[in-house]
Amino acid sequence: MDRTLLIALASFSAVTLAGCAAMRTGADEAAIRAKAIDAMKTSFKEKGQAKLDRLNQDETQALCSQYAGKELPKDVAATIEKSNLASIRYPQDGKLVGDWKRGERIAQDGRGFQYSDDPKGPVGANCYACHQLTKQEISFGTMGPSLYNFGKLRGYTDEMRRYAWGKVYNSQAYSACTNMPRFGHAKILNEQQMRDVVALLMDPASPVNQ
Repeated sequence: MDRTLLIALASFSAVTLAGCAAMRTGADEAAIRAKAIDAMKTSFKEKGQAKLDRLNQDETQALCSQYAGKELPKDVAATIEKSNLASIRYPQDGKLVGDWKRGERIAQDGRGFQYSDDPKGPVGANCYACHQLTKQEISFGTMGPSLYNFGKLRGYTDEMRRYAWGKVYNSQAYSACTNMPRFGHAKILNEQQMRDVVALLMDPASPVNQ
């Protein structure tokens, strides 16, 4: 057989086999995800306020799970950020900043949605689990960046207050597939609590900015 034809057939076979392998890998991954979800729904039991609907993912969560452990394509990241940015809701009265003292208590409180928590009790944001907020803290999480001097470094402007509100409300709008909870979007914090957390970040008198 002609050598050129042999090379062409070999190249075609390699491409075809690679394509089939890729399709098979994608199908395998989808099957594994489906089995994992079924296993969770079978093994998880509802208890108190912890319901099985917590296992249901919205579009953003499903996309982030799909690319877990992989590089997130730029177009997918842009799609996630655009849709989440559109979901941000600002207070109708325009007031974005509340009481930083209440905000500090919220930031230090990790209670709220565990099955053992009182659904009628206060809900915290547990910010210190991931961020440094004040220089007095000797123990804090490092999963997120330091927020010490957040407002002092960036300026106490209306634009920064809106950014801080948006970031706390729905962090996916600014960083696709971030680990930060979407406090407003997911209704973890109410509107007044949001104001108070923004005050912790943006009030010049807050210990964050000292």
